[in-house]
Formats: sequence, structure tokens, C-alpha cells
Amino acid sequence: MHAQPNDLVIAGARVFDGTSDHAPQQQGIWVSGDRIRRVGPVDEVLREASAADPQIIDAPDATVLPGLINMHVHLDLALPGDLARVAMLSDPELALHMAEEARLTLLAGVTTVRLTGTYGHLDFALRNSIESGRTLGPRIRTAGQLVCSTGGHGWQRSREADGPAGFASAVREQIKHGADFIKLAVSGGMAGQHEKVTTSQLRDDELDAVLEVAHAWGRKVTAHAGPAGPTVEAVRRGLDCVEHGYELTDELCRLMVERDVTYVPTITVTRCREFFQRHNMPVWMQDRALAWGDRHWESLENAVRHGVTIALGSDMPPHAEFDGTSATVRELEFMVEAGMTPHAALVAATSAGARWLDMDGEIGCVREGALADLVLVAGDPLRDISAMRDLRMVVKGGRTVLDRRTR
Repeated sequence: MHAQPNDLVIAGARVFDGTSDHAPQQQGIWVSGDRIRRVGPVDEVLREASAADPQIIDAPDATVLPGLINMHVHLDLALPGDLARVAMLSDPELALHMAEEARLTLLAGVTTVRLTGTYGHLDFALRNSIESGRTLGPRIRTAGQLVCSTGGHGWQRSREADGPAGFASAVREQIKHGADFIKLAVSGGMAGQHEKVTTSQLRDDELDAVLEVAHAWGRKVTAHAGPAGPTVEAVRRGLDCVEHGYELTDELCRLMVERDVTYVPTITVTRCREFFQRHNMPVWMQDRALAWGDRHWESLENAVRHGVTIALGSDMPPHAEFDGTSATVRELEFMVEAGMTPHAALVAATSAGARWLDMDGEIGCVREGALADLVLVAGDPLRDISAMRDLRMVVKGGRTVLDRRTR
């Protein structure tokens, strides 16, 4: 078990609380146990915390933010090319691989992940190990296995089903194992050699069965969704979140706003030639993904223009090196390039994810009583989002897990 952290005070930083469009300067954050006890002007916080004899971290010219929330993660990512080796690992080997991916993810400043489909229910064991303190990693909310039609997107490592009864059973199976939400595939995707992105893969009655069972059991449903047609139908029938959304039309964006449906764009997946080439992805997969790049970008721009709720998700490993930074930070930068303000992008990476996960007020925020999941970066990312590249410190549950400050 990890030792209970001592009280600490981060002193003199500007603070982005996860929602406000400004970050007040010369603030203090008092962390006691795994919670934030006090946030306010630094002199007041230091005075109130003095009796606890806390560790004091001076952070002038730095910004403290909530720990980042990455809403589209596969710690067992297996793709054609070098990453196909992951699919060849035994279950014990895969569990160790996922634990290391979790550790690297946390050290990249991502303190919570939403796992959107994991092989063999190993995600539940990892979640439990992290929660008990035996394994270092982010907080995990997981869908269990991706639910898809027979031969559907991701079938090789997912739970296949057919017909309303089959899909209802598949959903109940994930909930039985401890799924926090349900993920299904309503269309084809980039990584399936024998499928098309544009193919609708669920019948209406199958989709209805998933939504009915999941919602009755208090679970939200998110969907791998490419083309507009099946995505519109899924949103109309009660879908809670759209992953990727390679073809978000004006009509679909308006519908998502009306129904309060969240969008996780994963814009990096159609703009990451460097990543594909480094991992020797086959030419057919690179060509398919990059060919959708312009339409995917327009979809993100449409979502921004219409005011769709957006949450950050990378799909690539959150810590993966990409364009000189992590995939998570590069996703933030792409969001800003597509028209989001730095403030809106940071909300997408913090409080928006917390809200979808029904953890608003616990994570994704810097406020008194919240869990002490914090990152510290040099500079001011509300002025220049690329300041997120200079990660100096990561705190999870009051415990400092990374400290790169100049001493």
C-alpha cells in the first residue's frame, strides 16, 4: 500500500479550476489527505495550513489545473503493425503491459481515464488494483468489452452479439463484471481491413436493446460512430456520447446539442502519420485513416461552431510521443487549432469528462472538498495551450507522483 501523503500547499501559482475562464494568480492550494482542503489567496491558505506543518511547494509563474481526464483510452491497444504484438500476449503478460501503460499515462498528467473497450475483462482487475493502492495508475472508469455485431468493428477483442436478445445479454454481461458504462460499435472503423467506415453495423432493434438495458441499469452508452446516418439514428434513440464522429453534419450537431450528447473527437487518429509510420501500420490502414482527415476536421469544426459538448479523448495511448509532446496534449492543441478557445479545450480535458462520468465536483476541478488530482505546468495554458507541454508536477489523490520542478 502507498503511504498516506502528508499535507502540502502549492503556493503562488495561478489556478484554473476546471470551469472558469480566468485563472487567478497568487493562489494557494492546501491538500490534506486525498482531498483539497482550501483554495484561495496564498497568504490566507498558508496561514490556515500552518498548524498542519505542510510541505510547501513554491510555484510562481506556474499554473495548477485539475488532473486531465482522457475519455477514449485502450490500455491494451492492439493495431495492425508493431502493435499487433499486444494481441499475442498471454493474459498475465497483457495484465502487466496494461499496468505499465497505466503508470505512464498517470505520469503524463492524465489522472482519470475512460476505457472504451478492453480485452478479456482485465480492466476490472487493473481498476481494483489501482484503487487499492497496489498499482500506480489513473482512476479508471471502464466499459468492459466493446459490444459489436458478429464480425463488427473490433470483433477480434470484443463481445460479439446478434439480435435484440443477444445484445441485451452482452450488455448485462459487461454490467455483471462491473462496467461503469457501455460502449458499442454502430459503424465500421479505420482498423478493420474487411470493413468500411461508412457501413452501419447495428439494426434499430439491436440498438434499442442496448440502450434500454443499459439505461435501466443506470449506465450511459457511448458509440464508435463514423458516418452521419447511423450516428443520427443512434442519437435520436437515446445515445449518450459519440466517439470519433468522422461525419458530423449540421443536422447531427444540432441534434446532439438538443439531446445533450457529448462528442469525443479523437482528432489525432486521422492526423497521426508519424505515429502510424513509427509503429509500421500497414499502408491500407494509414491511407484509410488519413483519407478521412479533412472530413473529420470539418466535423470537429462543426461541433465547435454549434456548441456541442466536447470531451477530450486521444484513442492513441495518452502518453504516446507525438509531435514532440504526448498524444493527450496534442489532442488539446488540435482542438484549439479547430476553433476552440484554450479555455474550452481545457474544460474538455477536465470538467466536461467529469460531468459525463457523473463525477462532477470530485474530479476535473480544483475546489475545496474535491479529490486532490492536480497537474502543474509552466506558463499559462489559458493564453497559450502549448504551455501544457511543459508538465512540471502531477498529484493524484494528494500523492505527488511526478515532480520535475527546478529545485
